[in-house]
Amino acid sequence: MTSDTARTAKARAKASARQDWDAGCYARNARFVSDLGSPVVELLGPVAGLRILDLGCGDGALTEQIAEAGATVVAIDASESQISAAQARGLDARIGDARSLEFDREFDAVFSNAVLHWISPPEEVISGVARALKPGGRFVGEFGGAGNVDTVRRALVAALDRQGHDGSGADPWFFPSDSDYRALLQDGGFSVDSIALIPRPTPIPGDLGDWIQTLAGSFLAVVPAEERDEIISDVRDASRASLQQADGGWSVDYVRLRFSAHLR
Repeated sequence: MTSDTARTAKARAKASARQDWDAGCYARNARFVSDLGSPVVELLGPVAGLRILDLGCGDGALTEQIAEAGATVVAIDASESQISAAQARGLDARIGDARSLEFDREFDAVFSNAVLHWISPPEEVISGVARALKPGGRFVGEFGGAGNVDTVRRALVAALDRQGHDGSGADPWFFPSDSDYRALLQDGGFSVDSIALIPRPTPIPGDLGDWIQTLAGSFLAVVPAEERDEIISDVRDASRASLQQADGGWSVDYVRLRFSAHLR
């Protein structure tokens, strides 16, 4: 696998499955994820007459923007809580696994924001996207790239290791370089129109501990409940010098990988 680490895709998938996606918690602590997704929607360029698949729609905030532009949108996500929230917006939102898409040449474009780093192996996702697209269809997305949330990621692994747990084994994330993901797309039948890593340090609402519980829950899931506060405290202490702002707020070292490709 071009952009794999020593851990296998199977291990990442197992870690990712531990993550809990509660729509209410996500809306409180991670709304910035969809708020910062507008440039990817612009890259997609949804217009009336297009049929688009939103891969990993979350609570449907960006799906709604795409639909409001006039496109017909089908949205899928693995979280029942998030799908319920998306359906409450009046969207065609369905439970689905991005690694086993059942669509066959149905869509003009597939869109994905802040999701693909959670799903392994990436080859299965790309293969399903290619199958879902009409000939010449586009795949447009953004997700975590090489270096994404590196300070917190390293601190989480180290904190778990100190407590006698397998920190690397709890890590669910796939953060490829632009060259590695370009190769995966090309091997999957796509021509890459644009791809770039975008450093984007991002202020977060609330405390870093809230961010960890919302967006890094798969790390906490491997430790007993009574140990989790200590893990969070350790990570906060290790990250403070790099990520805490002068006013006491926090900014996380996001790096996004944004791409647009079309099916050959």
